[in-house]
Amino acid sequence: MARREKSGFWVSLVAVFFYPLTWLAKRNYRGGERIPRQGGVLLVMNHVSHFDPAIDAVFVHRNKRVPRVLAKDAVFRIPVFGRMAKGAGAIPVYRGSADARASVSAALDALAAGKLVLIYPEGTITKDPTGWPMRPRTGVARLALESDVPVIPAARWGTQEILNGYTKKFRPFPRKPVYLSVGEPIDLSAHRGQEITPQLLRDVTHLIMDRVRDLLAEIRDEPAPKEFFRPGAKNPDGERAS
Repeated sequence: MARREKSGFWVSLVAVFFYPLTWLAKRNYRGGERIPRQGGVLLVMNHVSHFDPAIDAVFVHRNKRVPRVLAKDAVFRIPVFGRMAKGAGAIPVYRGSADARASVSAALDALAAGKLVLIYPEGTITKDPTGWPMRPRTGVARLALESDVPVIPAARWGTQEILNGYTKKFRPFPRKPVYLSVGEPIDLSAHRGQEITPQLLRDVTHLIMDRVRDLLAEIRDEPAPKEFFRPGAKNPDGERAS
């Protein structure tokens, strides 16, 4: 039986807060055994609610790993919680600044050190009114191509019924079902060893996120849209999406 990855004080403290929160979800999880119990891992997920990190972090922890979550740098400025996130090994994401590359470097260092890095390629909760993933950012492809670790897709659904980031409604009761499914590792062998160009990054990003979207379609038991939602783009009626 695999032993649990060592946590430390800060991870244990965050667990004290997160584990009770996950009681709000009626868990319907599958595929946890596909998460390697040791070594670097890039876990890629969709993002539908600000409640996701708590659910996902505890799911990873229950599967004997300590997640290093890529999170907006604003999270680290929240009193108390920001210190806890930093202590637990979360990685700040800086966008549109000279520090943007530092986020990728920190995540690559974590992967090289044998850690599990959890990333939401959309960068924030989806703005798609129907909850499907938005167009992903290419940082996930860079992490996948510049490291030699398993890339594991996963999808989760239902957290938006507990905490809706756009209506600001928090509805803990009655308890809501939350579904989470982990897929098989993505074979990127055909893309490794190539010169990393913008086109390669886009191709690999979409390959990875396609797998996440497919898992979400299985959970929702409905076909996924063929294209990723793009905020501000025109929809088929000629109107701009919000």
